[in-house]
Amino acid sequence: MEKITSFTIDHLRLLPGIYVSRKDMVGTETVTTFDIRMTRPNYEPVMNTAEMHTIEHLAATFLRNHPQYGPKTLYFGPMGCRTGFYLLLSGDYESKDIIPLMNEMFTFIKDFNDDVPGACARDCGNFRDMNLPMANYLADKFLKEVLDNIGTDRLIYPE
Repeated sequence: MEKITSFTIDHLRLLPGIYVSRKDMVGTETVTTFDIRMTRPNYEPVMNTAEMHTIEHLAATFLRNHPQYGPKTLYFGPMGCRTGFYLLLSGDYESKDIIPLMNEMFTFIKDFNDDVPGACARDCGNFRDMNLPMANYLADKFLKEVLDNIGTDRLIYPE
């Protein structure tokens, strides 16, 4: 069986950043999949499920309500390895194109201090597994350590 694209990335050299994971054609439309890598794989601790779940709820809500990207947002969700998230957007993008959006989104998460959208039994299948303070902390850390001065080494996968 052939390896899928995401298993061909050198995770020993991969740094936290925003990467184009793949581009697919769906009919005549390009769908760009972004790898939003928040922790360094196999080097630093992975994120716990509670904060990842909280980031997922906040980011998905933010993205779907965004005036420009809301209609283009197809999916936002966690990676199984718990080192980041995937974002699928309708359109042909490069990593640098969404840096302003990621700054907005992570600032929103960092500053969010209210009831997490969808965090109730009626709306979510695991609503108790949330950690807003850690989600705030991780968003702030990602902003400061990655997005504030992002370079090409964190926008293009390592060779």
